[in-house]
Amino acid sequence: MTNILNEICRQKEISLIEEKKRYSYKTLEKLIDNKKNRSFKKLLINSQSEQNNNIIAEIKKASPSAGIIIENYIPENIAIKYEQSGVGAISILTEQNFFKGSLDHLSIIHNNSNLPILRKDFIIDPYQILQSKIYNADAILLIISILSDNQIKEFIDIANSYNLDCLLEVHAVDEVDRALKIGYPIIGINNRNLQNLDINNDNSINLISNFSKEFTIVAESGIKNHDQIKKYNDAGIFNFLIGEAILKSNMIEDKIKELKGL
Repeated sequence: MTNILNEICRQKEISLIEEKKRYSYKTLEKLIDNKKNRSFKKLLINSQSEQNNNIIAEIKKASPSAGIIIENYIPENIAIKYEQSGVGAISILTEQNFFKGSLDHLSIIHNNSNLPILRKDFIIDPYQILQSKIYNADAILLIISILSDNQIKEFIDIANSYNLDCLLEVHAVDEVDRALKIGYPIIGINNRNLQNLDINNDNSINLISNFSKEFTIVAESGIKNHDQIKKYNDAGIFNFLIGEAILKSNMIEDKIKELKGL
């Protein structure tokens, strides 16, 4: 793990030290009183089994690869447009330093949308899983390249105990092998190399053959049009995490319709 990914995780460790000073792990445990879930995992499994394209539409102000994406950033307004446009779920970036996100955005979007919400962040500590539940996420992203196998298994167990779903993210063959051994059924294949930010749109197609039908696959990053989605469909992929292509379009509703082939 090098370059930008390493720096993001280093900054995350520093910020967590300060956050834990304000609220301890035990304090967070006491704050959790709602174990409801909007069925993120079930949505993805059903979409794949029914071969029905499902878009997890991402909300983020900025990214290391794109810089500032939206100047006048009002996440709840984007969430409302997403739901009106027929996406299946929302992914929200909560990382502060590189994506200009906030944990508060989880609750804001939860209160303005009925869709399942994925917290997309660099989760390296059980503390963040409790945060995710308190701020009304339905699922969390676990990036395999920044975690050990034991950490991933522990984090999945903690998430399950609070009725949180997970999305395990892989990018390379060695990470696929680890994911297969762990056995969690929801896998995101990132077309972006998080170490150097390069995109290979065939990465999801190249790696999906390693997974049996018991796994539900999400193609992530670099998806810009319906022709790409049709190509992924041919490979057996029907769930897509798409952010920049939608956010950079002048008309969010029209772009989502185009991606869905409507």
